[in-house]
Amino acid sequence: MIVLVGGEKGGSGKSCIAQNLAAMLTVEENASVLIVDCDVQGTTVDWIQSRNNNPDATTIDCVQLNGKIRNQLLGYSSQYEYVIVDCGAQDTLALRSTLSTADVALLPMRPKRRDLKTLSHLDEMVHSCKMVNQQLSAHIVFTQCPSQPNQQSRVNEAKTMADLYDISVAEQILHERHIYDDSEEGGLSVIEKEPKGKAAEELRALFSTLVNKPNSGMTDNVVSFA
Repeated sequence: MIVLVGGEKGGSGKSCIAQNLAAMLTVEENASVLIVDCDVQGTTVDWIQSRNNNPDATTIDCVQLNGKIRNQLLGYSSQYEYVIVDCGAQDTLALRSTLSTADVALLPMRPKRRDLKTLSHLDEMVHSCKMVNQQLSAHIVFTQCPSQPNQQSRVNEAKTMADLYDISVAEQILHERHIYDDSEEGGLSVIEKEPKGKAAEELRALFSTLVNKPNSGMTDNVVSFA
């Protein structure tokens, strides 16, 4: 299974979600996972290097790719149960290549105006890629959401705006929490650093709903993941 974690706006937590998904599948599902870093900043590569140098962490394979990566992703998907692709707007060719190949696309977005402005172009991109990849199940995932009750209206308004487009909106949101930064030390994940914490619960709820197990007999499109 190929899972894209991508989008057009930086700072929405794409790398963080890709890393935590890879760790959860590796540690809790005992799955074979490859994480592909298409970001020129190499955030995920740096995290993997820290992780694979940590004797207390389970190693995860990682490669850096860019440009036309469709054929490479298809090749890797025959070697691993999950290929997680971390891809941002800096490489639109890689983003389109992955959308034309992926089973699932998680599209992180903050409930902020500057992020919501990307919805129109992102919707067009997903629509065009679905013409060649009908199995693609794409979902907006709202991240870094404020946890204060008086800020909930901001999240609701963002969801309402996103619902105007054809891309599904994940029911589960991810709140802004310090544990995301704290867990990066040593290449760890939220699920390893604080397995019973609220952030871990939110991630499990998101991933279990939207990322199907390969050969599980479930349909390719399960509305709820990005």
